[in-house]
Amino acid sequence: MSLNLTDVTLTYPDGDGRLTALDRVDLEVPPGSVTAVVGPSGSGKSSLLAVAATLITPDSGRVVVDGTDTTGLSRRELATLRRTTIGMVFQQPNLLPSLTAAEQLQVMAHLAGRSPRAARPRALELLEAVGLAGQADRRPHQLSGGQRQRVNIARALMNEPRVLLVDEPTSALDHERGAAVVGLVTELTRLRGTATVLVTHDHAHLGAADRVVEVRDGRLTVPAVA
Repeated sequence: MSLNLTDVTLTYPDGDGRLTALDRVDLEVPPGSVTAVVGPSGSGKSSLLAVAATLITPDSGRVVVDGTDTTGLSRRELATLRRTTIGMVFQQPNLLPSLTAAEQLQVMAHLAGRSPRAARPRALELLEAVGLAGQADRRPHQLSGGQRQRVNIARALMNEPRVLLVDEPTSALDHERGAAVVGLVTELTRLRGTATVLVTHDHAHLGAADRVVEVRDGRLTVPAVA
């Protein structure tokens, strides 16, 4: 199933009024595809990801994640949906310094109510998929920036999400390593059939996406040149 945002509006308090972060946004991301989101700083990209991740409830509109309409779901139900259906890759990996690469993934299984020990084979499989088969027992300080971001991606996939949300994954990487990370996200999207949203400031990587949309002043448009 896909990710669908329909007529989504989100506002924040701003003095005596409200600031519109998202203005009647419609977005559909089919499974097995990557939609890249671009736009200037403060345009609403982060708000779009937060709404898609069900971290923020919009003022109006519908957010449907893998066939589940999130309207009216309780906090507990939304948390369960995030753990089981949504994978998130943040700008900074924020790996736990005391855990090995494999253990970073096993923790995700624990949060989903599964045995970390039983989840180790899947953790090793995912690390191999992101090119880190030989780094499973290394801790973050023993990994390069690109390798830490690869662990970040593998961790997001640990609970087999149907939706993958990726926020500026190349911001701390040079062009070559950034291109490798975006290529990896694209490859894993195809292999695992996720509906992937990739927020990026680097237009050099847009060729890897199936679709490019732009957020500007809270509105979603398709750029004239993608």
